[in-house]
Formats: sequence, structure tokens, C-alpha cells
Amino acid sequence: MRAARLIKMVLLLQSRPSMTASQLARELEVSERTVTRDAQALSEAGVPVYADRGRAGGYRLVGGYRTRLTGLARHEAEALFLSGLPSALREMGLDDAASAARLKVTAALLPSLRDASRTAAQRFHLDAPGWYQDPGTPELLPAVAEAVWDDRLVLARYRRRASDEVERELAPYGLVLKAGVWYVCARAGDDFRVYRIDRFASVDVSETRFVRDEGFDLPRFWAERAAQFARSILRAEVTVRLSEDGVRRLPHAVDRAAADEALAGAGAPDAEGRRTVVLPVESAEVAYDQLLALGPEVEVLAPAALRERFAGTAERLRDLYR
Repeated sequence: MRAARLIKMVLLLQSRPSMTASQLARELEVSERTVTRDAQALSEAGVPVYADRGRAGGYRLVGGYRTRLTGLARHEAEALFLSGLPSALREMGLDDAASAARLKVTAALLPSLRDASRTAAQRFHLDAPGWYQDPGTPELLPAVAEAVWDDRLVLARYRRRASDEVERELAPYGLVLKAGVWYVCARAGDDFRVYRIDRFASVDVSETRFVRDEGFDLPRFWAERAAQFARSILRAEVTVRLSEDGVRRLPHAVDRAAADEALAGAGAPDAEGRRTVVLPVESAEVAYDQLLALGPEVEVLAPAALRERFAGTAERLRDLYR
């Protein structure tokens, strides 16, 4: 524990001209007295740590000293590629590895480049969850993440429905964070499947490692499965007439791929400038909620029950605003 702290202290001093005792104490999460003792220990070990006295004083390395302890470990290098995702790293239990990796890189950079991490943080931030959500971190996410990074098999109990659990031995290939929800892409037998991590009832990480298929491409696999899922839930159709403004707004009200497909197959505008399209939807109930946002820019033609529902809504609105 102390050895790791001493190394971190050297790397901190190597990456900056000087640091006060309070700054070091804050970075190392220790007291200023511990910082003083650590600086003395480093000096006795031959590391040229010099203490400047006075109000503007602090600690610094002298003589152009540079440590050779800047080599990245594998897990640090992997975490570094995700260092733009601090919340995701924290939830997977990799924030310490990422912090160490960034520190080692900073210590190895030229002085003119050492503010790169600060300037990057000022210019890029990923806010993964969707609006109006307060997603929780799945309790078993760190265990699943550990198995993913180390290519270890897991024995998991998965809740398919509220009262239905199945047990599966999985080879977890990759993690995906989609709109605040964590998924794991895993091989179960000969098939690759996607599981929501918040539906795992238990996860036991095995000591046995699996042989990874090097041809597996996580982004491509996720894109294909996401497209399949989007198509699979569009089991119904509605026929609508759209104004020019309705055509423009349709992709923002319903599934974009479904809207694009429907508009691509639409005929020419009629005498009133409206276009008739057949739109794939999840259900008439979902279509009602989505198309209602288009107001008078959409006219439902079929199915008849949905058209009647819109007509009833229009009458209530007319009475309300009369």
C-alpha cells in the first residue's frame, strides 16, 4: 500500500513543477504529516525530492529526475482508452486503474504537453443516460466487468421475467452502455446473446478462462443486434397521410429506421400536398402516443379503431378549446 503511494507521489511530482503538501495530501488521500514522512522516505531512498519552505513552498524533484516506472500494465492501457468515460469506469470498478494510467502517461509526456488531460476534459464529456432518467448502477456490474477484462467464464442466474430465472454458463465478450443501461454481450454455447446486467440475480466468476474468438467485433455485433431488436418489435402497421411538415417531423416522433423505410416507399403528394405512407409500429397503442405529437400534420387512415380514437381525441380537444 505504501509502496504504491510512494510511486504515485513520485509520478505526481514528475508531472508538475511543484506541489504543496496540501495538494499532495489531497491527491494521495492522506494527511500532510504522512506526505512529509513519505517525502523523507523517498529522499533517503535516493529520489531527489526537495522541499521549498515558506508560504509559496512545496515539494519538487530536482536535477531533471525522471522515474522509469512509467510502463503501462495491460489493464491500465485498456482503461486508458475509456478515460473519457469517468462514470462508466467508476461503475465497472476501473477508476483506480484509469487514474494510474493517466498519471503514468502524464509523467512521461513533455512539459509542453502535460496539460493535455485538462484541455481534453474541458472539450469532451459523454453523458450516457437519457433525459429524465436516474439510472442506478447494477450491483453485479463490477463482477461482470472483471470477467470481461480477464476472459473468465461466469455462471449466472438471469431473470427473464419476474418469476422466471434461468442459469447459464457465459463467456462474456464485451460490455455496452446504452442510454444509461448496461448490457453484456456473451457467448452461451455456440450463440452470442445480449443480457441486461440489472437482470442478473447472481454472477459467479470462474477461475477458468475462455478462448476468445478474435473475429468477434463488438461494435458491429451490437449494431446488428440493435437493428434486429428494433425490427422485431415493429409487429403492426398503420396507414397515415402526412403534410409536408408531418413528413419532416415523422422521424423524430417514431422509430427513425421505420420512418425512413415508410417514407422511401411513399408515393407522390396528393392534391392537398399530403403523402400516404404505411408505417411499421410496435402496436396501435404505441402508435397513438407517438403520432399524437404530430397533431394536425398527420391523419390516420387505418386501422379503423385507431382512426376512431384520433377522431374522438380531436373532438375532445375541440370542445376543450371552444
